[in-house]
Amino acid sequence: MTTRFGLLVPHFGEDADRDRLIEGARLAERLGFDSLWVRDHLVFHPHGMEGTDRTFIEPFVTLAFLAGVTERIGLGTATIIPFRHAVYLAYSVGSLSWLTRRGFDLGIGAGNFQHEFDVAGLGDADRPALMREQVEIARQLWTGQSVEHHSEHYDFSDVDLKPTPLSPVNVWWGGATPASARLAVDFCEGWLPGRITFPTYERRLEQIRERCVEQDKPMIMTGAVPVTSIGATREDGLHRLNAPGLIKNANNQRFWLKPASGEFTKIEELDGSILAGTAEDVAEGVSRYMEIGCDLLVFDLRFRFADWLDQIRLIAEEVLPRVGAAEAPVERVG
Repeated sequence: MTTRFGLLVPHFGEDADRDRLIEGARLAERLGFDSLWVRDHLVFHPHGMEGTDRTFIEPFVTLAFLAGVTERIGLGTATIIPFRHAVYLAYSVGSLSWLTRRGFDLGIGAGNFQHEFDVAGLGDADRPALMREQVEIARQLWTGQSVEHHSEHYDFSDVDLKPTPLSPVNVWWGGATPASARLAVDFCEGWLPGRITFPTYERRLEQIRERCVEQDKPMIMTGAVPVTSIGATREDGLHRLNAPGLIKNANNQRFWLKPASGEFTKIEELDGSILAGTAEDVAEGVSRYMEIGCDLLVFDLRFRFADWLDQIRLIAEEVLPRVGAAEAPVERVG
């Protein structure tokens, strides 16, 4: 399978901007990117590595808006968190698929912040089980049939959904833990961690392949969402990142494989979770992901949203041609 390439869009933080969203989405489509991706939060308290601005535009609203200013580029979520009602989740995805007439990838995850679930009245919920139940309900509703469901969280009958998605919705389980990899095989079409180092990614793919064999099922799709920054020099690309924040975040990842010292101490040890440096440096990281077997690579340019358009062009014109993913594109106007 050919690796697909997507972009996380600037719908959060200090650089969230309507015009930047429009211009970047249109540029990404002209340059041949496969898809546009959003995050999800009910209460946005930024990770320490990404500043303090709490601006956050609702993900389905963002995708609908971007679909309205583009023609064909795919849409994706990385990842939706289970604080919505299951029927509402199914309704949003079905409506978006039907209206936009394009592919939709539903990345899902259990979420990290207890506060969001407390706010939604779900503070005591088993979040992975809740997410799984929501998708089970959504998949039933996407068939167009009448659905009845009775559980601790949802109790309803005689519910059907029209319109249904125009094409099958690929569901990806997010997260870098061994449990997320197991759930992806058991339940989804794909596995989509966010930031993850190459050694950890390779270990998880081994586990996924083994579990697929055990269950006598085809290998599922796998992806990643690395933080990306391209500079004129390697030092310039790395300088644009919040290295101390990223290192601290990495050391909080309980299930990442650690360096021999037992602790991350320098940015170079985060290879894979970040792709940074010159275009050639980033291309080397992309090539490694492709060699490992990555089916979907979503570039996370959150540290470069201020010059998002330039970064999109650099990826399309100087990174992807180096890995044989595309010829150097000619940007079309109009």
